[in-house]
Amino acid sequence: MAEHGHNNGPPLDDPEHEWGNGPVGKYFDWKAASAAAWKVPDEIAIMRARRAEKLGLSYHEYTLEIMERGRYLQAADVERIAEIVAKRGVRY
Repeated sequence: MAEHGHNNGPPLDDPEHEWGNGPVGKYFDWKAASAAAWKVPDEIAIMRARRAEKLGLSYHEYTLEIMERGRYLQAADVERIAEIVAKRGVRY
């Protein structure tokens, strides 16, 4: 059972193995779920890529905004777009 506020994802600290210090199954479950989240029909991927380009974002940045926040960015979202662009190249 995970502590309050924990999503049962893989650890974020430096692991001993690629899958972390916990059970290997959880790593592969998360890896498969992440890959499945990025699979969309070609028409949707093309639409997102075009919208992202108009906003000055990459497909990845635009799609992450949809997946993480449930928002489809518009040209009026100047502040949020600036935040995303400012984070480019920043490693966590």
